[in-house]
Amino acid sequence: MAINYTFGLPQLHNFAEFIYYQGLFLPHEIDRIIDFWEDDKTIKATLSGDKKYNDALRKSSVMFIDNTHENDWIYSKLGALAINCNQERFHFDLLGFHQELQLTKYSEGNFFDWHLDFGAGEISNRKLSMTIQLSDEEEYEGGDLQFMINNEIVNAPRKKGTIVIFPSFIMHRVTPITKGTRQSIVGWVSGPPYR
Repeated sequence: MAINYTFGLPQLHNFAEFIYYQGLFLPHEIDRIIDFWEDDKTIKATLSGDKKYNDALRKSSVMFIDNTHENDWIYSKLGALAINCNQERFHFDLLGFHQELQLTKYSEGNFFDWHLDFGAGEISNRKLSMTIQLSDEEEYEGGDLQFMINNEIVNAPRKKGTIVIFPSFIMHRVTPITKGTRQSIVGWVSGPPYR
């Protein structure tokens, strides 16, 4: 006979696989971020923890947004939003951004197939993933940020300035760009390992 024994743990009644916010960055701030892009500072995107390229899984260009005094306003805005979102939805133990924000560019033919942002080693402390849409949705075709939720594919909003936050263990992808260019910021808020 099975016995159901509870440990009396708190429950989350408003958990969501992803949350999105709009209006945190003003249009001139988004333009300022886009102007950070410098072709000579970009690298071909690799997979976390891997120094090799895997064009079968990910194809895009990235550059890093250094956590400097000049860029503090970006980290501060995103950090405050992550804390509020976490308090409302997830209750994870968070410590901050332990990796630099990535400015990412997807050009025609670029994509990032199904993956998790969480895993072994250097990415084992990731708790929340963030994506900030910098391109106008009319500037490109394809390039949808999608989530796999209970075997159903769900599209995230594409409106310029939208910030999508989700637990780093949620399966997601960016579909291939068929026309134009999509730019975004991606970042991860980290904390102690799950226990």
